[in-house]
Amino acid sequence: MFNFDALLITLFVTASTLIVYHHLGYPLLLKIIAHNKIHKASHSNHRHSKRHFKKMRQDELRPTVTFIIPAFNEQQWIADKIRNTASLDYPKHKLSVKIICDGCSDNTAEIAKATIQEAICSDTLFEVIEYQQNQGKVAVINQAMAGVTSDLTVLSDVTALISIDALLIAQEHFSNHKVGVVNGIYTLYSHASDGEAQYWQYQSKIKSAEADLATSIGSHGAFYIFRSHLFQPLAANSINDDFILPMRIVQQGYLANYDSKVIATEMEPTPLQHDFARRLRISSGNMQQVITLFSLFHPKFKRIAFAFFSGKGLRLLTPYLLLTALLSSLLLQHMWFFQLALILQLLIYASSLTCLIFPTLIRFKPLALIHYLLMGHTANFIGGLRYLFINRHHST
Repeated sequence: MFNFDALLITLFVTASTLIVYHHLGYPLLLKIIAHNKIHKASHSNHRHSKRHFKKMRQDELRPTVTFIIPAFNEQQWIADKIRNTASLDYPKHKLSVKIICDGCSDNTAEIAKATIQEAICSDTLFEVIEYQQNQGKVAVINQAMAGVTSDLTVLSDVTALISIDALLIAQEHFSNHKVGVVNGIYTLYSHASDGEAQYWQYQSKIKSAEADLATSIGSHGAFYIFRSHLFQPLAANSINDDFILPMRIVQQGYLANYDSKVIATEMEPTPLQHDFARRLRISSGNMQQVITLFSLFHPKFKRIAFAFFSGKGLRLLTPYLLLTALLSSLLLQHMWFFQLALILQLLIYASSLTCLIFPTLIRFKPLALIHYLLMGHTANFIGGLRYLFINRHHST
């Protein structure tokens, strides 16, 4: 005889277990891995070269680098970005910078052209490329990469400033021929809420540990560097290009490393009222990238498949798991345990809703973190469905 309660209990236990594993179990596993790495590193004598802007004999052995900076209406930030790039500690004859103004309607191109004439930029090869019509970041990247002949390519957002030794440190990872991508730590100069700050600190630790476990899962558009010849043209409808591009390289059998000494600092704050719209777009991209890169779940990728499922896969599934846990406990509330579980869930959701109505409550860190996570899962739910039923349909 069919036991409906047994089915609901199984659904609740499965959903709850996966939710707890994704938010606590997986990070704990990665923390243990990171701790072991630190322990081993304390006994190693590995040092990265310290060039200090002085010419060195090994400069001739360093790979050539093309630094690509797509820009659309970035007149506020473009000058600082150019000066920052010119200040990077790397042999200037090995570095070229392409600033691609994608149909800008402001003074981005004019400011860029004026800034590259400054003394600080005199030793660096800058090229300002102007498109009359806005084509979008994906089209810009595809066109720029068609003309790249350097060993390595960097993609970097205009609003992100890079630590001066980032290239010097990152290029050393490529002495390992299995490495195809190198990512750095992403930090915020200012943040909209404590929840956002805690979230990005958490994500940085996750990415670092994932690299120790298997490979760094995805990149951030603020800064990442890859072997130029491994680039595969992006589909025109790609949403999260900074995830699909590096993971396509991983699909080819290469590793994506992570180095916390390579730092990209986001200077432009995201206003709290715009944060949810941004996360909706990213969430649509999350659904797209899981579909596009579905083969990475195959067991042949071993630890990479495990990390991809535990991180990106479960992040995408979490909104549906939360609904499953809520509905199953609602239908099982005639049992005291599930009645308690239901009350606890409702309290958590109510706390986030209260923060939404009264934003001043976000200054309390526990409430801020819960609210930020739940808003993220809400964006994942809406953004994922929007891609499946709207964006994907329109792109076919």
